[in-house]
Amino acid sequence: MNETALIQDAQRGDLEAFNRLVLHYQDAIYNTALRILGDEDRAADATQEAFLSAFRSLNSYRGGSFKAWLMRTVTNACYDELRRQKRRPTTPLEPENDDEETLESPRWLADSSMGPEEQFAAAELEHAIQHCLNALPADFRTVVVLADLQGLDYAEIAAAVHTPLGTIKSRLARARLRLRACLQDFGELLPAPFRLDSDTEIASVERSRA
Repeated sequence: MNETALIQDAQRGDLEAFNRLVLHYQDAIYNTALRILGDEDRAADATQEAFLSAFRSLNSYRGGSFKAWLMRTVTNACYDELRRQKRRPTTPLEPENDDEETLESPRWLADSSMGPEEQFAAAELEHAIQHCLNALPADFRTVVVLADLQGLDYAEIAAAVHTPLGTIKSRLARARLRLRACLQDFGELLPAPFRLDSDTEIASVERSRA
């Protein structure tokens, strides 16, 4: 994919070029929104809003990492959704079955290529990660998702969330410490291959589920 050419074509109004960019980045954008918001429906809404916003403001893109530019749009969309959540009653982060009972294991994460034990292990790991992410303040959660899930550098994250570089470094360090401590509390509950020790990097766990 010639990203530069596609961006230039999209800036000239070529919708097909923009759609190709959407297809290339939609999984990364959605996964970012899902980690920040912890809810599939709200993540889908934020993803749609992010791409609509990107299309409307595409001519403001002036080069550099297009992925980082898109991450700024989805981060803004997520923050807007978090602000809306504060004005609405809270709902469970886990999905519900047809009887409106909260499901303990997120079955929508099941991969048909996995065996039952692998699906269970993956579901337990996913639940632990999302639980610990949800326990973080929104600002901490965002920087760790952008850094450890999407691989943005400090400067790109600072631009995405409109925050000074030094603050980003501090938030990320503190967020990783909190995540590690939280995930260690799940150690005995997780299947052996997914248990974390003190030297395990959160980034490796996050990227394994991206």
